[in-house]
Amino acid sequence: MNHHQSQRTIDIDTRLVTTGAALTVAGAVVACTGMAIAAFAVATAGRRMIRAMEVPPSQQAAMMWRQAMEASRAGRQAWQSASDAQNGSLTR
Repeated sequence: MNHHQSQRTIDIDTRLVTTGAALTVAGAVVACTGMAIAAFAVATAGRRMIRAMEVPPSQQAAMMWRQAMEASRAGRQAWQSASDAQNGSLTR
């Protein structure tokens, strides 16, 4: 008895694979185009919003920084005053 092992091959329809790859590429191009258009729209709206502001963001940031520094200085002075008052009452 001769036992022949049959070789199994995969029969792939290359037209379908090519069509699938082409559609995938086309979808990627459409998606990238859509993302670029959306990014442009958001950037344009952001520029318009900044131009419409009465105080530019850089000046707002500088004002907030000054306020934070003044608050920090006031807190430090209050802490030192309280600490000096407490030390003065302990030495008496």
